[in-house]
Amino acid sequence: MIGVSRIEDGRAILADVDWVVQPDERWIVLGCNGSGKSTLLRIASLYLHPSRGTVRVLGEELGHTDVRQLRRRVGYSAAAFAELLRPALSVRDVVMTAKYAALEPWWHVYDDADRARAVDMLERVGCEDFVDHVFATLSSGERQRVLLARTLFTEPGVILLDEPTAALDLAGREQLVANLDALAADPTTPPIVLVTHHVEEIPPSFTHALLLRDGRVLANGPIDECMDAATLSACFGLTLELERRAGRWLAWAKPGS
Repeated sequence: MIGVSRIEDGRAILADVDWVVQPDERWIVLGCNGSGKSTLLRIASLYLHPSRGTVRVLGEELGHTDVRQLRRRVGYSAAAFAELLRPALSVRDVVMTAKYAALEPWWHVYDDADRARAVDMLERVGCEDFVDHVFATLSSGERQRVLLARTLFTEPGVILLDEPTAALDLAGREQLVANLDALAADPTTPPIVLVTHHVEEIPPSFTHALLLRDGRVLANGPIDECMDAATLSACFGLTLELERRAGRWLAWAKPGS
């Protein structure tokens, strides 16, 4: 992205964002509510156009390419995506329909290779035992892991995840963070971008950070250079303490702040 802005109702949701994700990088996007995180990912996933600026995804420029085809090369999932799926769908169908970026299996034809690949992707995130379960019967954490398997189905060139840990309990969050950490550590995995509000949800293997405040970039680069108490405090508008233990980040409000 170069000079990307998004104006809605006269207000800048994003303002002059410059951001480049390289093939071997794993990015965390941090910011409080309303900072522009989800808008940024919707633009990167080709579901929203910027008001100005240039967006290139996998070598193709938004506005000069067929986004219907390009979207199939982008593994995108948002926390609310589960609500778009028919509750009675099987877990296998939820994953397999990613082949055509569809929500239902009856719109296209699938073969045994597609069904086998769905199982392989579920196995990669530890959900192979759920393959024939009804999606609606899974816990929130299990659903997000299944949606992660869905993003992997098409061998995407980039994976974009918008707050997949939202509404998860502690066990569900930790399992998903472990899955993301394993994916990030695998050199065959394409670049990953994870949006979150919470530093505790950053997998240890993630390499870079983009911090947003009111639609503007506060920090952008290697995670060890971007993540410090002063920058994080400016990002969230609160005086914070920050530590890293066993590869995981911890943040809390400074007493008396």
